[in-house]
Amino acid sequence: MELGNISKPTYGPGPEAPGSSTPGLVTMAHGFLRLVQPKPLPVELFNFGQSQSEFKQEDIHELLLCELGFLVCAAIGILFIILVPLVGCCFCCCRC
Repeated sequence: MELGNISKPTYGPGPEAPGSSTPGLVTMAHGFLRLVQPKPLPVELFNFGQSQSEFKQEDIHELLLCELGFLVCAAIGILFIILVPLVGCCFCCCRC
């Protein structure tokens, strides 16, 4: 496995589906990832040589807009983690 230039990496067009014994699942997972994040991550926003105080508000706003799909999925997941046990407890305790 060749690492390439670590200090200045080159990025490809995005994840490609690997050859697998379950192509249906791989296609479905990559379809979901393309749906959640249709645009590639803007790597030019990340300059690891600068301090955290040098990040601009516009850069953070653009990054959050790119990751909006993952944020929505996380919010829905947290909502289900809280609501499903709560509703189950209400059905078990209040069977009337």
